[in-house]
Amino acid sequence: MSAPHAAPHDSANTAPHDVVEEIVPMMPIVLPIAGAVLMFLLAFIAVSMA
Repeated sequence: MSAPHAAPHDSANTAPHDVVEEIVPMMPIVLPIAGAVLMFLLAFIAVSMA
């Protein structure tokens, strides 16, 4: 016997969760910060080796 209150199957609710789609809007903020940190670390290594 089937359940009297069967839930309808919505294809919109079963869409896979995409992590990349959430990160893309933050790229204009994340990339310059990552570049600044990388430049600082490379400059620190160059000064410490000199």
